[in-house]
Amino acid sequence: MTTMKHGGAADERFGAVADAFFRNFAGHGELGAAVTVFAGGRKVVELWGGVADERDGRPWERETIVPVFSCTKGVVALCAHLLAQEGRLDLDAPVSRHWPEFARGGKESITPRMVLGHRAGLPVLDRVLSFEEILAWTPVIHAIEEQRPLWEPGTAHEYHGHVFGFLIGELIRRITGLTPGAYFRKAVGDELGLRAWIGLPREELPAIARLAEAEGRPAMPGPESLPVRIVTMNGAIPFPGLEQPHGWNDPALLAAEIPGAGAVASASGLAGVYAAAATGLDGSPRLLTRDTLTGALREQAAGASWSGFPDVGARWGSGFLLDAPRFRPMLGPRSFGNDGAGGQFSFGDDEDGVGFAYVANRMIGHGDARARGLVSALRDCLAGG
Repeated sequence: MTTMKHGGAADERFGAVADAFFRNFAGHGELGAAVTVFAGGRKVVELWGGVADERDGRPWERETIVPVFSCTKGVVALCAHLLAQEGRLDLDAPVSRHWPEFARGGKESITPRMVLGHRAGLPVLDRVLSFEEILAWTPVIHAIEEQRPLWEPGTAHEYHGHVFGFLIGELIRRITGLTPGAYFRKAVGDELGLRAWIGLPREELPAIARLAEAEGRPAMPGPESLPVRIVTMNGAIPFPGLEQPHGWNDPALLAAEIPGAGAVASASGLAGVYAAAATGLDGSPRLLTRDTLTGALREQAAGASWSGFPDVGARWGSGFLLDAPRFRPMLGPRSFGNDGAGGQFSFGDDEDGVGFAYVANRMIGHGDARARGLVSALRDCLAGG
């Protein structure tokens, strides 16, 4: 490994990824960030730099962690596919097989795969919950039980924001007896020593980077609009809302299990999740078999959404974003990942044997070029042999 400035190292073959990482600081307004790449189960890039907290200049370090927003969905989806692989969860059987109270109000036919593919008709809840109710978990579950689908399940798609995590998370809880964050740590995180959590332990709070918004970030639509209701749970969780009560710099929010968007991770922790799924880490067996991953990669949703949101090029498999050149280019047809609202991006690919993650604390938003440049450099490195 060739040592790089700021912090970390990159194999010589992957030097272009390091170059792209440092260009982000020079040309894209980077504050603090990290990128990690695994290839063949071995860490070949681990770089970090910049400032973790611009209030006091605390530097970004190897162990620094940051909220990763909807990258959380990939962690939850991995847990669902692990249970399916073990024969404990049938992704194509009704949710009510494990959760009888769910089967009312037109939800009888909804399957876990419909939820994972954002096709269940449940992108938002009618019931308005308080922040405290959301943290308590059970009120959210009761609200999901009461909810009627907005369309016939399976016939259209709309991003399921927070409901995705709570619904799949409740299935995980009913099957394993553990909340999704606890199950992830038991099944994956603790065993592999990965710095990624859904529900941040108190002792990890000193290592967290503080989020900051980029200047000129576009304003959100009105609070009654469907996209805002989806990402804020009807206003209970502000977005971006970093400094508002219960915003994304609030330790109470980070410590809670918000399984659609609330994970906190380092770049190496998040890349390790995908490397473990796709190839295994340091000689360990891969977590998801090729057949399991092939099922997850079948396209479930693409094109314009139910509400008429235009086709931006995104493609969804079962819980994962798929390679989409116009939206989130990865490496190819065996790539699977998730992005996060702050610009974070993570994915795996079992054809190229890669686990990748980029995380940052400067929230730039739609059109963010930082991760795109890193993935483009990684693609060139792999193509160059």
